[in-house]
Amino acid sequence: MSHGINIRPVPYDHPDAVKLSDQVQLEYQERYDGEGDVTPLDPAMFAPPRGLYLLAYDAAGSPVASGGWRSQEENDAGYSDGDAELKRMYVVPEARGLGLARRILATLESDAREAGRTRMVLETGDQQPEAIALYLSSGYTLTAPAAKFGHYRSYDSSRCMTKPLR
Repeated sequence: MSHGINIRPVPYDHPDAVKLSDQVQLEYQERYDGEGDVTPLDPAMFAPPRGLYLLAYDAAGSPVASGGWRSQEENDAGYSDGDAELKRMYVVPEARGLGLARRILATLESDAREAGRTRMVLETGDQQPEAIALYLSSGYTLTAPAAKFGHYRSYDSSRCMTKPLR
């Protein structure tokens, strides 16, 4: 099936992107007892060259996976200059196991590297073991609790991961 997959850039507020984002939120609510990801996100954050948002479409033209990165600089949420932050990595349940997340991740890393970013960072949670396994197998390392970043950095369930892009 994966040969029929088409990955393309879209604006973060594209209707298909919004549809998948709503599905992500429902999954987070199930896994974390009622709270979705309330990190404030603005579509402009994902506009090239300061970011990129991708959707994967199946052969029938339905959106089946998403992912994006946005630029971060040093700030009080724990980021560093040159960071590219992964957001909204998601694959619909019926398209899991096809390697779509890995393909999107590689495309985002390459794009962020070309944009001059020096480190990919992400925040996930302890109720997303599949995500943690994907990132560990893709060269990411878990950050120490004191070095965590992002909206949920103070939560015990939060897991922050980084990968150098240089």
